[in-house]
Amino acid sequence: MRIPLDIPPGLSADDTSFAAAGRWADASNVRFHRGRPQVIGGWERLVEAPLSGVCRGVLAWTDKGAVLNVAFGTHSKLQVFKGGGLYDITPAGLAAGLVDGTGGQGYGTGAYSTGNWSEPSSGDYFPRTWSLAAWGENLMACPREGAIHAWTNNTGSPAAALSNGPARVTHMLVAPTDQVFALGCNEEVSGIFNPLCLRHSSVRNNNQWNTDPATTAREYILPGGGRIVAGRVIGPYLLVWTSHALFLGSFVGSVTQPWRFDRVGEKCGLIGPNAAVVVGQQAYWLGPDLQFYRYGLGGAVEPLPCPIREAMTDNLAASQGDKIVASSSSSFSEIRFDYPDARDGTENSRQLRMSLSDGAWSRGIMARTAMIDAGPSQYPIGVDPDGAAYWHERGQSADGGAFSWFVESADQCLNENSTAMVRGLWPDMADQVGPVSVSVNGRFTPQGDETSSGALSMAPGAERVDLRTTGRMFRVRFAGGSAPTACRIGRPVFDIAPAGSR
Repeated sequence: MRIPLDIPPGLSADDTSFAAAGRWADASNVRFHRGRPQVIGGWERLVEAPLSGVCRGVLAWTDKGAVLNVAFGTHSKLQVFKGGGLYDITPAGLAAGLVDGTGGQGYGTGAYSTGNWSEPSSGDYFPRTWSLAAWGENLMACPREGAIHAWTNNTGSPAAALSNGPARVTHMLVAPTDQVFALGCNEEVSGIFNPLCLRHSSVRNNNQWNTDPATTAREYILPGGGRIVAGRVIGPYLLVWTSHALFLGSFVGSVTQPWRFDRVGEKCGLIGPNAAVVVGQQAYWLGPDLQFYRYGLGGAVEPLPCPIREAMTDNLAASQGDKIVASSSSSFSEIRFDYPDARDGTENSRQLRMSLSDGAWSRGIMARTAMIDAGPSQYPIGVDPDGAAYWHERGQSADGGAFSWFVESADQCLNENSTAMVRGLWPDMADQVGPVSVSVNGRFTPQGDETSSGALSMAPGAERVDLRTTGRMFRVRFAGGSAPTACRIGRPVFDIAPAGSR
């Protein structure tokens, strides 16, 4: 008897193996693409020298000469990769920020030894993150809680603060109308920082911020409490998240109010400034409640089901939610969330991926503190906690070394009333590079002891692998870890013989 292994795409890990029968249960560094598990691409160094500090922001853009520029904002520096070199363009006098978050206001928060003993902190303590955007061929860069700076593509000169702009800004973005937005900033008249104040410059003039009738600079205060966390451009519109809600910014062109901000979702705030990504006309993000959300233009905010969320919610490093990074991979039509898992420390160490084609989720172990999609760069760009910047989905190795991957099924129950013996496997692999091991574990009851075939190696092009495992239900695991390594698993067929009704 020959039975094909034909499992639907995506992991189902938040239930028991028997309840998730017929599904994939666990994986690392494997995505589901076109309905089948496939090893992710490799990564190669973008620049040999490491960045200075822990990177929390990346932006790629091109100048008028079509030269690729890549800006990196770390907790201590602002650097740019240009023409094959790495240059320091840190604004003069900018002190290093925090590497780790220590929580918001309240008792027991704040950095160690700051303030009076046993008193609650009066400030917020967040890791230094950056908001980066292109202004034509130039760079706009804003360290969280700092001023907005501009860099004019001269590698010998640092970025400089915009004249007349707010002195303290939570997040910055550039609108399609060529206006720079300060999200969470000082109010114009009083100069007092308001976490719900939103200001923008005049059209095509990023140094004009006064709200005279002769300018197009204006100020808005969002309702609803909380604080502004971040914003994103989505088509001709803006999305602005607070810690509580989501607002849609629309350009209406009125002299007195060029933009209008409408609340389009409540109790769906953003956990951190880098935890949202826009793909086309859809936005995806992680909220402070550790729930994934989705919003499309013209629609409503809706929770995004994730059947592998439990491991993240149980192990997210305390007070480090601001480090979470959401990104996309246009080549594979997927989104990705890198997060800090307390089992590994306080830096981003693991990831969750979701295919936008069929909603299939997967996960992996990989340390990346910043990540952006390809375009205008040829490949996605990621940075590890040690400052190494990489091209991703390039090659089939970890910068020349090996990386591990696996995908494992939940129980596959052939017949609850009879036992079977798995005798062999006919592989169905595409683009296999390096050996792939397969193991089959069998058991007779959902919580019974397992017997294993052991990990048996399959070379590229192997026609059959002989196995011997008996049970009523079986778990199948494919794995690799060579340099290079690659594989796409199709519809392998198991050779099975009846073994009685024990």
